[in-house]
Amino acid sequence: MVDVSDKDVTARRAVARALVRVSAQTARLVVAGDAPKGDVIGVARVAGIQAAKRTHELIPLCHQLPLAFVGVSARIDADAGVIELTAEARTTAQTGVEMEALTAASVAALTVYDMVKGVERGAMIERVELVEKSGGRSGHWVRDE
Repeated sequence: MVDVSDKDVTARRAVARALVRVSAQTARLVVAGDAPKGDVIGVARVAGIQAAKRTHELIPLCHQLPLAFVGVSARIDADAGVIELTAEARTTAQTGVEMEALTAASVAALTVYDMVKGVERGAMIERVELVEKSGGRSGHWVRDE
């Protein structure tokens, strides 16, 4: 574990994204809330938030952080069969919240997969990535698109 005791306590924020690719038919089920397991996006949001709060238990060398906010949102392009999950985490601490945002996005994507696998075994989690971070010594960073 990295020693962060000499770092300043600052406001920190991270945003991560995960993409799940499904068929247009499955995406339409998700949009309509008609998947066999129910409200896919609602459950994925809760799962992502819950996962962020437990990141330090899942990733061996992560610091336990007092999270001020975790949110997970979804954007669905039904015609393209793309479900984009975006997770944001915020804290005021001595280390960043990138891992919490990435964990939230990852677990939200895994939850979508779990909830649609009964209707589509070919669903794919294509990408999990940090989109933006701010706070701390390294300042503000945004992924080039």
